Amino acid sequence: MEPGMRGKSVLLIIGGGIAAYKSLELIRLLRAREVTVRAILTKAGGEFVTPLSVAALTGTPVYQDLFSLTDEVQMGHIELSRAADLVVVAPATADLMGKLAAGIANDLASTALLATDKKILMAPAMNVRMWESPSVRRSAETLAKDGVLFVGPNDGEMACGEFGPGRMAEPLEIVAAIEKSLAARGGALKGLKALVTAGPTQEPLDPVRFLANRSSGKQGYAIARALAGAGADTVLVSGPVEIAPPSDVKLLKVTTAREMLAACEAELPADIAVMSAAVADWRPDRMANSTIKKDGEKKSPAITLVENPDILAALSRHKNRPRLVIGFAAETDNVVSNAVAKRSRKGADWIIANDVSTKENGESVMGGDRNQVHLVTATGSERWPDMSKTDVAHRLVQHIIQQFQSEKI
Repeated sequence: MEPGMRGKSVLLIIGGGIAAYKSLELIRLLRAREVTVRAILTKAGGEFVTPLSVAALTGTPVYQDLFSLTDEVQMGHIELSRAADLVVVAPATADLMGKLAAGIANDLASTALLATDKKILMAPAMNVRMWESPSVRRSAETLAKDGVLFVGPNDGEMACGEFGPGRMAEPLEIVAAIEKSLAARGGALKGLKALVTAGPTQEPLDPVRFLANRSSGKQGYAIARALAGAGADTVLVSGPVEIAPPSDVKLLKVTTAREMLAACEAELPADIAVMSAAVADWRPDRMANSTIKKDGEKKSPAITLVENPDILAALSRHKNRPRLVIGFAAETDNVVSNAVAKRSRKGADWIIANDVSTKENGESVMGGDRNQVHLVTATGSERWPDMSKTDVAHRLVQHIIQQFQSEKI
């Protein structure tokens, strides 16, 4: 459970755009985090998602008509806009942005936006030409000056076939932005600095080949997102991955293990270090200046490996050692016992251990969306159930919060 989200209330305004389908997943994610969601569905939004779908997911009535007497008696537009802790507009269309920027209120959504006394978070979604048009840019600039928060838009392919900025942020990105808005100002980790590593490292053999592993970076990115959402000033040192960076996180991109260590040391001192990257233990002793050729009868080229720096051990023994150092152990057998030994050997406070042995069908566990881990500390181990990597991240952050709160006692 994300700090600062449980028991909160969000008013979600669903604008008219193809990205409206993502609002259904956004509702599901918020409800899973025990956030109450009330929804206003614009007339145009109702062309893309149905009121029945929205109501089924929120568990509350869907509001559509400004002049519905029943709705006005039960929850008037002013009360509706002020009962929530945060107003979220997803997708935020050019129409909705323009109305709020100009002070226009001619339907329930625009009236609620003008009547609210709460923060507004917008997730824009529109054609790239619309997003880059002078009028929409003026609206966005005016809204930002007025204190409206934004998440996205992202670059990508549009439903119309064009490519560029305009894609609505993914639901998990919006959840992170919601969490940040709700919790960061008074977050449990506010005032602390967190350092997270994620993804694989790549160790070059020649200009086109490298040694690497199957790490996707999903777990580390989820942890960085959760730490930032809890108020920590978060730095993410990432190897090469194909993941959009979390909002409100300082991202440092690296390639090799040596680059990752240097980036981590440059960010010290820090309070929390979560070393989730799958760092290559070995690298070629030298990189060939040109591509290695396969040449007829000749034998395979000999590659001499040398040991990479141990980032977890280096930070655990650093003169500016973080107060809490957490490592990861990807094991194929004897998961807990190997993790216990690793914690002692590296000097870490905690180890998150998971079994990455291949499944029965030969598919690798690494790179997936779920994880089943053990938390290994100086006092023992705790087995967590199979869950999404996002949920693993938030459960870990809860333990981190408890650790720092106990230090204050």
